[in-house]
Amino acid sequence: MSFSSDVKEELSKLENLSNKENVKQELIGYLLSCNTTISNHTIKFSTESEYNINRLSKLLNNCQILEYKIEIQDKNFIITFKQKKLEEKFEQFLKVEENYIDLTSKELQIIKQSSKQGEAPIKALMRGMFLGGGAINNPKKTNQLSIGTNTEKIAKLMLENLKENSIKVKIMKKGENYHIYIKDGEEISKVLAFIGASKAVLEFENMRIEKEMRNKINRIVNCKEANLNKTMNASIEQIEAINKLKKSKKFEQLDEKLKEIAEIRLKNPNANLAQISKMLKEPIGKSGVNYRLKKIVDLSKNI
Repeated sequence: MSFSSDVKEELSKLENLSNKENVKQELIGYLLSCNTTISNHTIKFSTESEYNINRLSKLLNNCQILEYKIEIQDKNFIITFKQKKLEEKFEQFLKVEENYIDLTSKELQIIKQSSKQGEAPIKALMRGMFLGGGAINNPKKTNQLSIGTNTEKIAKLMLENLKENSIKVKIMKKGENYHIYIKDGEEISKVLAFIGASKAVLEFENMRIEKEMRNKINRIVNCKEANLNKTMNASIEQIEAINKLKKSKKFEQLDEKLKEIAEIRLKNPNANLAQISKMLKEPIGKSGVNYRLKKIVDLSKNI
């Protein structure tokens, strides 16, 4: 199973269906998601998750929408029920348009009020929307969470609600749907905590820390490798310069300090500046060693 499926499984098993207002809001979240469609006065929701379809059926039962049908097509679980049944139970909160479900002004007011106060109904709504049309990437690979809905209006509403709760998100259009999305790991953790996926938050943070540590180690290894390559390239250039001076009989014209460091370099091609310094009769700083070797290289260029 994917990490996204694990999160939805956790949310689907939450034992929090005693509060009727929260049940209603979570169901509305499902209905506003991009996986809910309307055709021939029938509302259809499709998912690959058996846990997800079970959760939706429980919500429908709790809201007294009892006449629904669950089918399996290929790998998908599909639940359908008549538009009329929804309108009978939710006429104060939802209005069914030709291709999508919209909110009434009363429901908008309820959402805005609960959002400002950080109350459970807004969290239930967002949980339903994630269950209905959300996805989250494997944190070991990349950080990205998205929740899809059928209209830009609902996407903007989600953005405002999350912003009220100090969670930063963006909106993008993908095909006919609109998605709020997050790529920042810390903000994704906030969303998971907000919708009640506490176990997923811990797992997400552990994987995120593991990935960051792995990236840090890779950067250190790459940096050391780059420094080693730099040292080796400089050593090769210096040895070539020394041999050039010797071949041209110019080496004997060097002062004793340059001769000394040149001989040390020839005998120790893999040594770094600090190691060469310790081999000198009179040790000097790394900058001094670098200066003398650079001078040898420059003198060879004049030959």
